[in-house]
Formats: sequence, C-alpha cells, structure tokens
Amino acid sequence: MLAGGGEAAAQKRDKPFVDSTAYYDDLFDDMEEFLDSVTAPRTFFLVNIGVNDAYFNYEQEGSFDLLAKRQLTYTPSVGYYHKGGLGLNLSATVVNDGTGLNAFQYLATASYDYFQQTAFATGINYTRYFTRRDLPFYTTPLQNEVGAYFTYKRWWVKPAVFVSYGWGSREEYAEREAYITSLRLRPDGFTRVRTNETISDFSLSLSARHDFWWLNVGMKHASLRITPQVVFTSGTQKFGFNQNANTYGVVRATNLNELIATENQSLDDQLYFQPLSLAGFLRVEYSWKRIFLQPQYVLNYYFPAGSRNFLGLFRFNVGMYF
Repeated sequence: MLAGGGEAAAQKRDKPFVDSTAYYDDLFDDMEEFLDSVTAPRTFFLVNIGVNDAYFNYEQEGSFDLLAKRQLTYTPSVGYYHKGGLGLNLSATVVNDGTGLNAFQYLATASYDYFQQTAFATGINYTRYFTRRDLPFYTTPLQNEVGAYFTYKRWWVKPAVFVSYGWGSREEYAEREAYITSLRLRPDGFTRVRTNETISDFSLSLSARHDFWWLNVGMKHASLRITPQVVFTSGTQKFGFNQNANTYGVVRATNLNELIATENQSLDDQLYFQPLSLAGFLRVEYSWKRIFLQPQYVLNYYFPAGSRNFLGLFRFNVGMYF
C-alpha cells in the first residue's frame, strides 16, 4: 500500500511537469511556424491608411520668416508585392491646407526585396513624388528618390543600413526658392549665394532593433509585436527629403523611412555630410489574421537645429493584406 501510494504520488507529481513541458514544446513550435509564415516570401496586396502628426513650414503674410505648424496628415496607400521580390505601391498624403482636407502629394514606389536568405535581407526602391503647386507651406523640390538597404537577421539585435539619394529639377527649385532661403536663414542668420545649385540630397541611416512576439493575444490567430528601434541618420540637408509615414514592416525590412522630423527644420546651402538626427522608435503591431493595427511613438533629436531639437511624434496605421 505504501509503495503503491508512493508510486501514485510520484506519478501525480510528475504529471504537471510532463504536461508543462509538452505545452511549451507546442508553444515554441507554434512560434517557429508563425515566424516562418511571417518571414517567408509570399505574394499579397496591401491596403493601408496611416495617421501621423508632423510640422509644416507656412509662409506668413508680411514676414520673411516661416511659421511651423503641427498638423495631422493622412496617408492612404495600396500596394502589390510579389513573392519574387518585385513590389509597387501607390499612395497620397493628405493635410488640411486651409481650405479643407486635400492631397498635396502623390507617391509611386517601385521596389525589389531579396528575402531568399535566412541570414539577411536586402532591397532597392525608387519613388517618384508628384506635388501640388502653389502650396502655402514648404515642400522639398526633390521629386525622385532612390534607396537601398541591408539588414542582418541572425543576431538578437538586428542591425541595418539604409542609403537614400534624392534629386529634382531647376524648375521645382525656382518655385520654392523663397521658402528655401527662409529655412537657410534659420541656423546662423545669413545665407550664402551659390551660382551653381545642385538639386540633390543624400543620406545614410544606421539602425538597431529587436522584435518581441506574443501569440494568441486576446483571441486565436492574433499576434502582438513590440519593436524598440534606434536610428541614426547622417547626410546632406540642402533641401530635406520627402517623408513617408507608411511603416508596415512587411514592405521594407528596415522600417527606415523617417529621415527628418523636427519643428525647427533648417537647411544648409553647402553640400557636405553631417549628422542629421537620432531617433528612438517604439512600434506596436497587433494583427489578427490579415488585419493589422500599428501605433508607434517616435522621439527624434534633430542636430542642425539651434533650438527645439527634440520632437515627439505619434503615428497610427491600420490596414489589411490579402
């Protein structure tokens, strides 16, 4: 009886241990299968709308200075991405320009992403910007942007590098010359005149991030991802890049698409490489089947500004892919 009771007690003690081990094995298997499904190349359509607050530099009547206003922008977009790597995305940027909510800029982006290797991902993209004329605020004269990225995926903290080059036309520069001159007066109180203006800017961004995943959060087939990320950007700042608030992670493995976010933007008419910004991102993504929600907070330090270097921005994306 004692021996039998001891054996039964031992089996009772062992059972929870065996069950918990099986539970964690199943959980890890589910996580591995989930991550494989997320990172595996696939063909899909993406429909997305982003909401973002940003600063716009408005012309003031009777004053040479520009007034920075913080406003909400809305970015609807639709994209097609083939599992072979080719992608096409069309989007618009909408803001209240004083007469109501209107699209002031349209974007067309062609891209190629190489995801065949498990250790790294790389890709290139080209974006053409179509900007409305006669806007009451400054927009960069750069109309074309080409970028390339590389990220290493094997380490716990994933490093990445992103290089971007933008260029425009003399006509676009002439239309924004008064705005450009005003922005270049901000840092030091004077501007230098150049007889040969190069309509281009380039940047180099370095980042480090890690994704924390949880499965079946709130409901079955739901997942939660929290991603802290640090991004350091250097480059030229003659005109400033166009900014795109579409941050869906599947589209670009680095998420490096915010070059300059500042209340006190300043330009420099000399073409030299300089530190531009240091940004910390906290991205949260909650997805259920093919629907996703993406709130995120960005804290940015803008080096060229003489004051008000820090800026906090909040963004929110919602969309679905199929």
